[in-house]
Amino acid sequence: MFMTYRKSKPVRSLCLLVLLSFACCGFASGSAQTASSHHIKLDQGWEIQSSAKVQEPGEKISADSFVARDWYPVTVPTTVMAALVKAKIYPDPTVGMNLRSLPGVDYPVSENFSRVPMKPTSPFAPSWWYRKAFVLPADEAGKTIWLNFLGINYRANIWVNGHKIADTTKVAGAWRHYEFDITQAVKAEGKNVVAVEVFAPTENDLAVTFVDWNPMPPDKDMGLYREVFLSTSGPVAVRNPAVFSQVNSPQNDEAKLSVTAQLKNASDKSVQGTLHGRIEKIEFKKDVTLAPGETKDVNFEPADFPQLIVTHPQLWWPTQMGTPHLHELHLQFDIKGQVSDTTESQFGIRQITSEVTENTRRLFRINGKPLLIRGGGWAMDLMLRENSERLKDEMDYVQDMGLNTVRLEGRPQTPEFFNETDRRGILVMAGWSCCDHWENWAKWTAEDHDIAKQSLRSQMLQLRSHASLVMWLNGSDNQPPPDQEQVYLDIEKELRWPNPLLSSATANLGVGGAPNGARMTGPYDYVAPSYWLQDSQANQPDHTCGLGGCGGAHGFNTETSAGPAVPPVESLTAMLGKDHLWPIDSTWSFHAGGGVFKDLDIYTQSLNARYGPASSVEDYAEKSQMMSYEGTRAMFESYSRNKYDSTGVIQWMLNNAWPSVIWHLYDYYLRPGGGYFGTKIALEPLHPLYSYDDHAIWVISSQYQDAKGLKASATIYNLNMTKKFSRQETVDIPADGKIRLFTLPAIHGLTPTYFLKLDLQDETGKTVGSNFYWLSTTPETFNWTKSNWYTTPTTSQSNFTALSQLPKVKLVTETTTEKRGDEEITRVTIRNPGNSLAFFIRLKLDKGATAEEVLPVLWQDNYFSLLPGESREITATYQSNMLGSDKPIVTAHGWNTN
Repeated sequence: MFMTYRKSKPVRSLCLLVLLSFACCGFASGSAQTASSHHIKLDQGWEIQSSAKVQEPGEKISADSFVARDWYPVTVPTTVMAALVKAKIYPDPTVGMNLRSLPGVDYPVSENFSRVPMKPTSPFAPSWWYRKAFVLPADEAGKTIWLNFLGINYRANIWVNGHKIADTTKVAGAWRHYEFDITQAVKAEGKNVVAVEVFAPTENDLAVTFVDWNPMPPDKDMGLYREVFLSTSGPVAVRNPAVFSQVNSPQNDEAKLSVTAQLKNASDKSVQGTLHGRIEKIEFKKDVTLAPGETKDVNFEPADFPQLIVTHPQLWWPTQMGTPHLHELHLQFDIKGQVSDTTESQFGIRQITSEVTENTRRLFRINGKPLLIRGGGWAMDLMLRENSERLKDEMDYVQDMGLNTVRLEGRPQTPEFFNETDRRGILVMAGWSCCDHWENWAKWTAEDHDIAKQSLRSQMLQLRSHASLVMWLNGSDNQPPPDQEQVYLDIEKELRWPNPLLSSATANLGVGGAPNGARMTGPYDYVAPSYWLQDSQANQPDHTCGLGGCGGAHGFNTETSAGPAVPPVESLTAMLGKDHLWPIDSTWSFHAGGGVFKDLDIYTQSLNARYGPASSVEDYAEKSQMMSYEGTRAMFESYSRNKYDSTGVIQWMLNNAWPSVIWHLYDYYLRPGGGYFGTKIALEPLHPLYSYDDHAIWVISSQYQDAKGLKASATIYNLNMTKKFSRQETVDIPADGKIRLFTLPAIHGLTPTYFLKLDLQDETGKTVGSNFYWLSTTPETFNWTKSNWYTTPTTSQSNFTALSQLPKVKLVTETTTEKRGDEEITRVTIRNPGNSLAFFIRLKLDKGATAEEVLPVLWQDNYFSLLPGESREITATYQSNMLGSDKPIVTAHGWNTN
């Protein structure tokens, strides 16, 4: 059941009310004539060419008679570089050093091209033309025709059939949405032509930029990089619908809904009409008068429309907390009995709030319940390419790991992206960018100020309707000056932004000197697992953290990392090429980061100290998966254990814009490695964990229901599998709770490397949580006085070199495969028949004898260990069409397996 609504007196029959409202509203019966919005994609059949090779002006290029000779055929959206790479004019810039060979890449490797002027000799310094011919569908004749651009980078002149629709004084800004009434320019019959002259951004524009996580293509991602389409309506169009919820929390037994939309009168006459709304069985309407050319916000408030006060609503909840229920909103504007326009949209009933606690932690709540933010930073593709299937695959990975949030730092995404996050219950942390012109406020021109305002308006109107948006940041690494932030706040208030607002991602004070409650104190380079709970300044207020030593598990850390994320060897081979696999060379560094992240030196030194010097690329990659596994697991576990003194953590980053050896939880090729499965185990709904600081065993619940009668066990083994300690406890854990069970005692006679196995079973004996640690008798120590913004040096590392002494083990595997709809599930039963530990086993699913790995794939678990005699069944889920006629082949390789 969706919900019931509060009846106002006099009380009437629900059925009678529904029938009457359907009869009065033309949209329900279908009897009214309609001119409702149609969405006509303009994606196929485009051509592009440099203005250096095209001498004609826009009025001629946009004429039907123009002949486009030697232009490149493209599909929009696309940047110029993406189109030329697809046409094989240039090599794939993601492989090896190819990017450095492209024309226009004549700046030093160490430079951030976003901040560097494009040289006049670059082929992307001139403007580029995009041209498309189209025929208007016959049934759209007589309607208002709107031309829409969801993303142009950066400036443009736009022509239709020889008419200039807009120029660069009106079209400037990468994050703006544009809609133009082209009714007078289009022809109802015959061919129409749209031509767009696009100019690349400069180093002083509010553009699409990258910083230190990947380089910038030589075209600076110029082009029509988001969807272009036509929409049609009558004289008045309905735009930007949204529903805002005020939930009676914590009871959550009632919600007050406010509905808003914009009406755009495209005619040169005053228009009177009625805006009708329907939310399933709830209906409402309002008479509206619009002046010629007027755009007006129309609001339906529960104080005036008591049917918008609903009882027992089905609420929208983030993943792991509950079901992300979505509901349908239908809006329709009628003029004298004729439908001018309609919209269909979805919304979630939920209310997100935040507060700054006494110790300056920003704590978020949804529907009254505290919310621990656990997420990763999203990276757009290097050339801004969009792929619906890849988007769904990546969202599958986010959900599979147990993350509840994705952060967009200054790079708002497509409507499809936010529809996916709404549907899946994945929260989105959005806001403006760091480290480029977006934060060079002192250098802003009057045009920059206007572009920033219009960009914010576009994003607020797009995002406010989405249930998944958890917050907006008006700054990133810095907060805006008070006058600029007030401009932002005024727009956000005007457009009724419904979610928390932060001045920045930092601990800097916000508006009026109020605590911001967030921090971005790092680290970003490698830190040992025990760092997160040993942070020496963990009890200090966030605004006194300084430049380092304050990155541990407390407060809301808006971006941090356990360090580089070197992917499995297959990805290294695809990324670097066979000639640069070993030893580590400048090609590796090129696929690292910028600035202090230009190499892997800190990480490699730690890897060699912990696991022994790497002898080959295979050895280095395998040890890297172990480093990533224990690093990401420790980070997420520490924030979970410390909730709600810790209120959130964003892993920097979730994914990569191109193949990279740093900062991801799965790599560019969608190959999940050690960091993925370390995160997944840390974020399981019921989870036993070991605290590195006090050696205690805890049970953490990330589910929002009580769990009773759980049996938690902890067992310690020496390297030779001699059992040194074992203890079991029965525990009841409340919803979203945490319980400290016991502290591991001092144990004599441990081998230098030893193991801790944790298990959690429910009342039926089913395993609901597990964990496996490799630990060292050599403690990790840190030089806190040498901490900086990106790392804290480790003065002594845990010593795991004894792992090389593990005897070889031969694993036994059996597989079966079944098909379920469009998916196939391969079940792997794997057994360790030996007397030694089978350590850090990686399962790999290949397409028949080709040995090509099936990707993406959802492994139930991976990079796991098996005790002597232990057996497990593990599933791999993937799309059936990925195999073709091949059969799946599973290989199992472990640290010490044959």
